[in-house]
Amino acid sequence: METSSSSSDVKIIFSTDDVSESPPVLDEKLRKLKDLLLKSDNRICADCGAVDPKWASSNIGVFICLKCSGVHRSLGTHISKVMSVILDEWSDEQIDSMIEVGNFYANSIYEAFLPPGYSKPNPNSTYEERAEFFRNLAIRDMLSSDPYVVLTLGQQRAQTTVIKSNLNPVWNEELKLSVPESYGALKVQVFDHDVISSDDIMGEAKVDLQPMIAGVMAFGDPDLLADMPIGKWLKSTDNALISDSPINIIDGKVKQEVSLKLQRVESGEIDMELQWIPLNQ
Repeated sequence: METSSSSSDVKIIFSTDDVSESPPVLDEKLRKLKDLLLKSDNRICADCGAVDPKWASSNIGVFICLKCSGVHRSLGTHISKVMSVILDEWSDEQIDSMIEVGNFYANSIYEAFLPPGYSKPNPNSTYEERAEFFRNLAIRDMLSSDPYVVLTLGQQRAQTTVIKSNLNPVWNEELKLSVPESYGALKVQVFDHDVISSDDIMGEAKVDLQPMIAGVMAFGDPDLLADMPIGKWLKSTDNALISDSPINIIDGKVKQEVSLKLQRVESGEIDMELQWIPLNQ
């Protein structure tokens, strides 16, 4: 297994410094954020390099410009929680995240996964160019992705091992589930293992088992048949298939190749091979 539309964002800020004083706690938090912005790497947007960023992704731990903040928002708060350095109320934990990470460390992680010749956006990049870049890097936990797959069929559940710190994992494992007389779709879920908090879902999809089972019932014992196609699960707008999924008899076994686009995530695919094994084997 292997796991935009243009918009603008305008804020009008009215200064109230002459009207009332900020609470001391808020002043201290704002001071910490402004001190962080004085660091050389934090003086420019972590994503495109635009000077004087006034926004941040509090869960990723980077300072970003207004244009990039709009793209971050489009990814959803489960990927990037966008906050204004000045306007929003920050928790101590969010400020600690900014202190612990920052633009330099975050970019050293990001850029380690960029393919050769792939360039980051610049201050003049279009919304679409920024969005494409971020979609390619969208993962549940930017600093550590430890994925595993869970298969669910009815009340049955099977799980792969966890692969540490890998954005393109290959499990090459066999998981076995029994198909009951009354069956539904096979649910495929990819999770990011997290030691501290609950595991994040990185995407999911469903596999329709009916085409394979129909082929098995129509052709009988595959051991008695030569290699041949016996069916196909067709790609449509109602499923997550990337391409048609052929079902074949190969060396006396019924096998189906499945490539799925993960749902509930900006990008992600998973490749699987299904095999039908009779209960008498």
